[in-house]
This record gives sequence, structure tokens and C-alpha cells, in this order.
Amino acid sequence: MRMTAGVGIPARHVLDDASHRLGGAGCETPRVDAEILLAHVLGTTRSGLRAEPDRSLSDDVLAALDDLVARRERREPLAYVLGEWGFRRLTLKVDRRVLVPRPETEIVVGRCLSLIGRLVEPRVLDVGTGSGAIALAVADECPGARVTGIDASADALAVARGNALNTSLAVELLEWDLYTGLPAGPWDLIVSNPPYVRPNEIELLEPEVRDWEPRAALVGDGATEAVARGSSEVLRAGGALVLEVADGDAGRVAGLLRELGYTGVAVTRDLSGRDRAVEGVTTSAD
Repeated sequence: MRMTAGVGIPARHVLDDASHRLGGAGCETPRVDAEILLAHVLGTTRSGLRAEPDRSLSDDVLAALDDLVARRERREPLAYVLGEWGFRRLTLKVDRRVLVPRPETEIVVGRCLSLIGRLVEPRVLDVGTGSGAIALAVADECPGARVTGIDASADALAVARGNALNTSLAVELLEWDLYTGLPAGPWDLIVSNPPYVRPNEIELLEPEVRDWEPRAALVGDGATEAVARGSSEVLRAGGALVLEVADGDAGRVAGLLRELGYTGVAVTRDLSGRDRAVEGVTTSAD
């Protein structure tokens, strides 16, 4: 059933219909998604909706919500439908040019902040910055940091620049191919959420990821290795590397860092208990 126009339709009925549509489309959390979409249209919160379950919705609201629900029915990521997404303390603009910032990556930022917390004006490089989520979060939560983000995608950098402007955070953003080496340091910290989905795995992913997010930012052959090797050449002695890794790949990446001469190699789990971040420290600068 599609939502029909008519002043006076209670919000709870509209939410029931939207939830039914999204559930039928296979969305994992249809009720939550419906509430988020309606709250977005109304300029309120989910709590605000629940406080007024019989709030009457106008034709304009119903039409706007119907458009958003139809997009989500096609399994377009909720973040793209909304046009923005929360990441740590920031709200970032996102669209099909960049990956959706994820809670797992917030854990990576936490490790970065722990490693540079005692440094004065640390130099930080974010490799594959995408929307700028990691770079901007570090700049936001470590105000003295001098942060540079690089990405091979000019489209992604356009999104990152917009987010830097919207958040009033100063970060340097450069178009750069990591396979040619990394920008000259010395860097105190290098962080990356590189493409780590294997080509034969992409079809196994949820439609939101497989059909909508930028393939170049998802699928990578040797990207993690390239970042690890390149970082060892431009980090200062005692500088740190933090990598987000695929589920089940932390052991291999930790072994790689040890082979490259990194010390203090450690693995951090994400909120779901999966090994998600691997870090190491350089002992010398080449």
C-alpha cells in the first residue's frame, strides 16, 4: 500500500505503512528507517515523533516522505537518502561519490587520538580520505593536529572539501594515487581505511553496499599492503600507522606490519567484537 494524500492522517499510520514497505523490500531495520525518514522530513527527532504519534501530516509531508521511502525501497543507503550522516561529533554530507561513514571507523579514529594525544601539533595523514570522515574527526577532536587527507578520486575530494567547509575544520586535501607512494613526511601518524573487499566477495555484500557505494573505494587489490609499505618510508621514527581491516584479516595484516619492521603491533576490536583496527609503530625512518 502506498501513502495517499489527505490532511489529517496520523503519523503512526504513516509509519506503519512505510515500515511495511521497507520490510517488504528487505531493509534490515524497517521501522527505524521509517522513523528516521519521517523525522528528517519534519525536522524533528525520532523521540519527537514518538511523543506525538497522532500528529497529523500534511499532503506536502506525505509526498516528501513517499519519495524518500521509495528511494530506500530500492535499497539506496539511508545515509544517501538523507544526504548526511553522523560520524563521532560531526554530521557529514554524503552521496554516491563516497562510502558511508561507519561505526567501525569511529573505533579507528579513537585509536588515532590515543596515539597522538600527547603530541603538540602532530602531523597526520589520512590515506583514502573519501568524505573526509577520519581526517575531519581527528582535526575536530585534536585541535592542534595538522591533518592532510589524500584520495585518488576527485569526486570524493569534492565531497570532503564541502564537509571541511561545512564543519569549519582546516584540513589539507590532495588528489593522490597511493600506489605511487605517499606524500613526503615525516608524519607522526598515518591512518587509512583502504579498499579491502576482495573482488570475489563483492556480490555477497548487501545491496546497499554492492549496488550503491563507490566500487573503487570498496574493492582493492594490495591497497592495505601499499599503505603499510609506503607509510614505513614517510613516518618519523616512533610514528604510528593505524589501518582498518576486513573482518577476519587482522592477523594477516598484523603479521605484515611485523615483517615490515613495525613494533608494538596491536589489534583493536570494534563494538561488535570483531578485530577491526591494526596498528604499529616505526622504529626508524628510511
